[in-house]
Amino acid sequence: MKKTFSKIDKPLFFITILLCSIGLLMVFSSSSVSAILRYNKPSTYFFIRQLIFLIAAFIGGFIILKIPTKWYKSISWLLIVGITAVLILLLLYGGITNHVQSWFYIPGTGIALQPSEFAKSFLIIFMAVFYNRLIQKKTDNVILYLIPLSVAGILGLLILMQPDFGSAAILLAIGFCIFISIPMVKNNLPKIMMILGVGAVLLVIVLLYSGAEILNSDQMKRLQFQNPCQRYKEDTGYQVCNGYIAINNGGLTGVGLGNSTQKYLYLPESHTDFIFAVLVEELGLLAGVGVLILYGIMLYRILKIAKEAYTLRNSILAYGTFWMLSFHIIINLCGMLSILPLTGVPLPLMSYGGSSTLNFIAMLFITQRVAIENKTTKYKLELKYLSN
Repeated sequence: MKKTFSKIDKPLFFITILLCSIGLLMVFSSSSVSAILRYNKPSTYFFIRQLIFLIAAFIGGFIILKIPTKWYKSISWLLIVGITAVLILLLLYGGITNHVQSWFYIPGTGIALQPSEFAKSFLIIFMAVFYNRLIQKKTDNVILYLIPLSVAGILGLLILMQPDFGSAAILLAIGFCIFISIPMVKNNLPKIMMILGVGAVLLVIVLLYSGAEILNSDQMKRLQFQNPCQRYKEDTGYQVCNGYIAINNGGLTGVGLGNSTQKYLYLPESHTDFIFAVLVEELGLLAGVGVLILYGIMLYRILKIAKEAYTLRNSILAYGTFWMLSFHIIINLCGMLSILPLTGVPLPLMSYGGSSTLNFIAMLFITQRVAIENKTTKYKLELKYLSN
């Protein structure tokens, strides 16, 4: 393990540790009041659970570091078939929270798993393996390149039916960004966009005539997201306006750790959707900007690893991680600021949540595995060059 650890991207690793530590601290601070008053639990309830999730995630992450990415080709289809089956079962037997059927509850544990979070990672792995195989075979059949995008469409539709608009949008966006980055797709973009356009029209027609309710009334209300403080009596207006108040209270340096007033049930999701607002209230705008800088450095390191990859598979694994983190950060913060609708998307490594925490850290360690393979391959090529 020491030899493996020496090859990882250390700036990315330490930023991951730092963001997880800040997130854990803010989960404790932001949830301590709601744990007692709203959930009738000890003040440390969410803190301890998040700590357990993090420990489990890092143990799994160090296992991932030892698994060569070439092994993913033997499980990529299994992952996709498995997650598709799970999403179908979820629509039939899943637990309902806030009018959304997105979780499987493990009896006797109080733990809920959200399959849509893992669907994003499984899609990235599947697309990486599939496109790498097509490139190796020098396939020029455009239709074959649409298969992973069709898989993304099926997964996105199943998630949308829960209905979970935020997760579905992120999954589809990840799939599309990976798709248009493939060299073969770039060379045939006009033809492919025409095929996708026809497919989109047919999908809309099917949805309209099927009578399916893709978004329920609560989801539709979230599309009215502007001027939140003028809609204070509405759920989305109430939450976002109180987020504004939290940010305004914080000023530059904050009111002090643990001294937030908005976490006293003014922000119903203070330890999940609005954890950044509580962070700014307690630690100040400067701390908030510092966290954003850490995110920026993290994304830069991931992009660097992606660009240095020697195979398309590894490049897509890192690029997919980049897009997954980027979309979560953008949608969470923009929803909090009423720039986009509020969709319940967690802030990576900061928000409370078992499934999201496990998923983000797993993909970061997969990216670290790509960094290890980059350095190993580079060393072998240099050694070969010197021997010649």
